[in-house]
Amino acid sequence: MRRLRNVKIVATLGPASQSYGMIRALHEAGADVFRLNMSHGSHDEIREKHRIIRQVEKDLDSPIAILADLQGPKLRLGVFARESEELEEGAGFRLDLDPAPGDARRVCLPHPEIFEVLRPGSNLLVNDGKIRLTVAECGGDFADCRVVAGGTISNRKGVNVPDVVLPLAALSDKDRDDLEFVCRLGVDWLALSFVQRPEDVDEARRLADGRAAVLSKIEKPAAVERFDDILAVSDGIMVARGDLGVELPVAAVPPIQKRLVRRCRAAAKPVIVATQMLESMIESPVPTRAEVSDVATAIYEGADAVMLSAESAAGQYPVEAVQTMDQVAAEVESDPTYSQIVAASRTTTGGSIAHAIVAAAREIAETTEIMAICCYTQSGTTALLTARERPGVPIIAMTSLRGTARRLCLSWGCNCVMTGELERFKGAVINAARAARARGFADARDQIVVIAGVPFNQPGTTNILRVAPCDERLISSIDPG
Repeated sequence: MRRLRNVKIVATLGPASQSYGMIRALHEAGADVFRLNMSHGSHDEIREKHRIIRQVEKDLDSPIAILADLQGPKLRLGVFARESEELEEGAGFRLDLDPAPGDARRVCLPHPEIFEVLRPGSNLLVNDGKIRLTVAECGGDFADCRVVAGGTISNRKGVNVPDVVLPLAALSDKDRDDLEFVCRLGVDWLALSFVQRPEDVDEARRLADGRAAVLSKIEKPAAVERFDDILAVSDGIMVARGDLGVELPVAAVPPIQKRLVRRCRAAAKPVIVATQMLESMIESPVPTRAEVSDVATAIYEGADAVMLSAESAAGQYPVEAVQTMDQVAAEVESDPTYSQIVAASRTTTGGSIAHAIVAAAREIAETTEIMAICCYTQSGTTALLTARERPGVPIIAMTSLRGTARRLCLSWGCNCVMTGELERFKGAVINAARAARARGFADARDQIVVIAGVPFNQPGTTNILRVAPCDERLISSIDPG
């Protein structure tokens, strides 16, 4: 299915979007990637959603990426004797390991690892930061705090500890079970929550063992501080602005988002901007103007993808939310200012033959009458390098590996096409021309750029660039090879 925009759309599936009809409608409306939230739903429910997505993919002959989002360790309070209490600003409040029900003076925090690293002056945020506590005194099993921001505190609310690196692995036992389940099921991407250090990603990559690409969610201040190291060992990044906005001042999130998106693009790794993009559409058929501006900003910044969470998972207007994102993306990308911003933020990196070839392909395409860049790719690297250039013409990613085609559904501008294994370059040019014509990117009078590597079907061999006609008779007459 040809999209009239380059940025990709990730839609989360949930109670509002779990039938064949709805999932197909979401894909037809513009969803390129479906996110399965492993925090919700049994393995049987996840398996059924996976089955339906693959059926839609088959019925529409359109590659679809599936992203499994692992829950990560959850830090939560214990329970209160009266289920909730009111905390007043300036009051004292103790957190401890005593499992007895809490009251207005104390409650259990059943995570001894937190007490190990707390220091006087450390901050704790409860219920997405609505309750703020500062540690006055602490030990191995308690923390006496002062209430900085009060309000209602209740059973099992989440706790964030922004000031310290917690001695917790990014993968819980549940995550390890979920990871193995979805890898056997056949997902394309794993989203890793609670990443604090590159070692967290290393464990997930080892367990995935090449069965899925690993995407790190940046939602902790520690991850921002070590971002370059985390990016180096990740296949992609998600800027998860929810927890990031809780643990950091909200004013710090937009510049962080901009920096992370640029670094991902420079590294030729896909980046998703996520959280609260069209949140009002959970209950409203139209978004706020501020939400539209937020989506547009992420696209202007060069994000590979924008994501819907509750809007498509539990909202009343899931299809309309996808359509809105699709329309905003098409409008932004048709703006001359967009092309100027993309060109101005282009970085010169590399030095390899592959880097030089994709840069040359973009330059040729933008300065001559070229209709598309067709790149043959096995691992996906050539397509990712081409996408990093953000060319002004469509990218057609040709591959014989369905897994590669699916993973590239997350990458900017990549229109993924399955092709058979090739032995001769002439066949590659003919297949590229056919794909460009069949999908409406070009007609027989047009020319395309073809990028490939010889010998074929081997990763890392990109070494050919050819300007080719889309008329197969001309291909045969000028290229006997």
